[in-house]
Amino acid sequence: MGKQVQNIMGEVILVASGKGGVGKTTFTANLGATLALHGARVVLMDLNMGLRNLDIYLGLENEVLFDVADVISGVCSVRKALIRDHRFPELYLLSAAQYKEVIGITPAHMEALFNKLKENFDFILVDGPVGVGENLKLSASGVDRAIVVVTPDYSALRNGDMVDRKLQEMGVASRCHLINMVKPELFGRKVVPDLGEVANMFRTSLAGIVQYDENVNIANNCGYPVVCKRDTYIARNFDVIGKRLFG
Repeated sequence: MGKQVQNIMGEVILVASGKGGVGKTTFTANLGATLALHGARVVLMDLNMGLRNLDIYLGLENEVLFDVADVISGVCSVRKALIRDHRFPELYLLSAAQYKEVIGITPAHMEALFNKLKENFDFILVDGPVGVGENLKLSASGVDRAIVVVTPDYSALRNGDMVDRKLQEMGVASRCHLINMVKPELFGRKVVPDLGEVANMFRTSLAGIVQYDENVNIANNCGYPVVCKRDTYIARNFDVIGKRLFG
């Protein structure tokens, strides 16, 4: 992953999960921050309507004036809804609606919005909704690839596998999975699924493994992506994941 990442046309990547609590939003925020630190123009789009958290994890919750629903309904332009995180060269947030009823948004609306953003940005990372309902279908409309985030527990793996199958049915051909919150010391005790079991369950490539680190939650509560502290294991790990995914 070079210092200057410049795509002729941007790429939309959906980050999905089968259950809450696996670190999907945290992963999205830190992958986006990593790409921005390496010179990419990045939009983080929150599509957890009514349950948004990306703004908090970036420390931008007091700056949200417009959201995705406002853009699609014509209340404001994309430019007005984008919030720049000035800690990075080119990192922006497009927030989900939180307190308003969101109706009438169609897959065609989402695909048009994605295409608009792709004209000006290298990567649009979509923090998708949990599960396999209609909101997943909405979020997956027109994406270029998807990353399914799981943790090494059987419920997260089973639900993540179901999300992966649904994404395949929706026509998302390029998919991979990421194993989050890993505690290596538990593998030897045979109290959690090992990496071999995970590999057997998923039919997609492995994007990476992120170890559990209590500093991640501390950073989230401070509105500070943990990868901003560069000389750390987790920052180096996200660099590796970014290079594996995007070259």
